[in-house]
Formats: sequence, C-alpha cells, structure tokens
Amino acid sequence: MTGLSAIELADVVKEYHSHGEVVQAVRGVTLGIEEGEFFSLLGPSGCGKTTTMRMIAGFEAPTKGLVKLYGQDVTNVPPNKRDVNMVFQSYALFPHMSVWDNVAFGLKQRKSPKAEIDRRVGEMLEIVDLADRGRRMPRQLSGGQQQRVALARALVNRPRALLLDEPLGALDLKLRQAMQIELKRIQREVGITFVYVTHDQSEALTMSDRIAVMNDGVVEQLAGPREIYERPATAFVAGFIGTSNLLAGAATGGELKVGGGRVLVPGQDGDVTVTVRPEKITIGTDEPAQGLSAVRGTVAEVVYLGTYNSYAVSLADGAEVTVFQQNAHDATATAERGDSVWLSWQAQHSYVIGS
Repeated sequence: MTGLSAIELADVVKEYHSHGEVVQAVRGVTLGIEEGEFFSLLGPSGCGKTTTMRMIAGFEAPTKGLVKLYGQDVTNVPPNKRDVNMVFQSYALFPHMSVWDNVAFGLKQRKSPKAEIDRRVGEMLEIVDLADRGRRMPRQLSGGQQQRVALARALVNRPRALLLDEPLGALDLKLRQAMQIELKRIQREVGITFVYVTHDQSEALTMSDRIAVMNDGVVEQLAGPREIYERPATAFVAGFIGTSNLLAGAATGGELKVGGGRVLVPGQDGDVTVTVRPEKITIGTDEPAQGLSAVRGTVAEVVYLGTYNSYAVSLADGAEVTVFQQNAHDATATAERGDSVWLSWQAQHSYVIGS
C-alpha cells in the first residue's frame, strides 16, 4: 500500500422514495480506501453495504456527497467510464464460450492485438491456477473454478480497483473457506485495490486489511480486523463480530459489581458497558485469585463443538455469559449443566465500549 487514496467517499447519502416516504439506505458515509488495499464493507442484510459499493461502481448515483477515484470526482461519471470492474455472486460467465474466451472477452472488445491477448490471458489463468483449464467450458468446472474464471475476466483488463459483491456466497462452507485464502493470494499477487462486500464476519476477518462495519446506513467502526475484534467501538460491533459478552452497570473505583462478583475496569467510574470475548474467560469451581475479574454463575448449557466446548452460564442477576474452552488435551467438559462455577479473566480483556 502506498498511502494514495484509490477511492474516497465524502458524506455520501443515498435516499429512495417508497410509498410516499423517504428511506435513507446510506446516511453520510465518509471513508478512504488506499491503493492496493483489501477493504471490506461488512454488515447485516439491509445495512447499506451493497448500495455503497454500487455508488462506487456508478450503478447508483448518490443523493448527496462525492465519490472520487484517485482524486478525480466521478460522482456523475457512468460505470463504463470508471476504471473499476465488478464481480458478482452469480459469476455471469458466457456459457457458450470456453474459459479462455471468457477471460479474453474484454480484451477482444477493446481490439487488443492477438499477441497481447494471448499473453495477458495466459498470465491471468496462471495467477488463478487455471492454466490447464483454458479450453474447458464453464459447465465443466466446479463452483470455485468458475469463480476464479470470473475473477480472471475482471482482472485481465487491469482495472485500478476490483469490486466484489458477496462473490463466495453460492459456495459451500469448505470451498468458501479455501477461496478466501485464494482471493487474498490473488489480490496480493496482482496488487490491485479490492473492495469486498460481505455479511460473513469470519470472511472479512480472514481477508481484509481494513473493515468498515456498517449498520443502518452508517459506518459504526472502520479499522483493521484485530482492532475491530479486540476493541469494538459500539455494542453493535461487539455483538456482530464473533461472539461477545456484554456486561453493564455502575462502576466504582474501577470495579463493576456483576453477578455476585467483580469485573475490573481500571480508571472507570459511573455507568459502563463492558465486552469480554468467550475465549478469554476461564471456567472452574475454585474461587479465582485477587487481581482477576471474577463472577459466579450456574451452567445452563454445555455444547461440544469439536475443537472447543461452549458453555452458557447464567449469573445471579439474570445475565448470561458464553465461555469457550479449547479441547487442547482432553475433550471432557470442565463443568456440566447445573454446576455452580466461577468465571474469571484478566483485567485487560474487559474492554469498555466507547472508552
């Protein structure tokens, strides 16, 4: 990444008129995407992420605000005049054309010399690991291979940015996970800016340099994957990214009284909301040592999930806490349903939302 902004959105708003009412799908989004960055727009259905991408592509015009590509205002420039390509979930391959001809289509439309077409198509098929599939028809390929053909077709024209709208959504879980790694490898190899739309949190965490978490038309947090996971800016982000426990109350002298125990929140006084991730918590029957956050509860449910056990623990005040315990050595559960247990974690693993 060079630090040059490939894409900029400045206070972008998108309004629709529905049954006499004005609906804001995107509400004042401002962000910058760097050249060569793998950037994801993440959020639930209806949050505005696809509308935001379509405004970048030029398929939708913002009601207010500016869209810039490499410093140039393209707010009113049509899609075919913007140096970006888009890949959809449906792939949209030409069924009557071979893999080679699908990838070469854009270059032929531009009337590029045959030698250049042969060279660039060959290079792109090598990058997507389909060099030996050039003469096959799309119907002869797996879903993952068809997706790589769609990528090659979009990338062979050397756009300055590639926009991907839930491109892995039609694949089964195992293939989708494999393609996540492949996409990141391809992006790193070609060095083009990728803007990726997804509702899948693990997908965004796996591939992205930065993530914009969207909710109800606004960006609730924009940061790297680790920052978003470890230090969520809002309760929505904490709950949407992975599994998180939210504990709220009045802190006094850096301590929050919860569920017959204490949650350490150094430097905090007054009403606070604390998030702690399930894998940070230790579950046991012995009272934890001083210097740890520690709460008491009753095991409501135990679920064996192969690599870890998941515990649902009900606290005395009615709150429920989820705990993940890795099955590194012994798959036997530490506690069973109905057991009285202590939950403990280090003070730095309690993150005060909004601090």
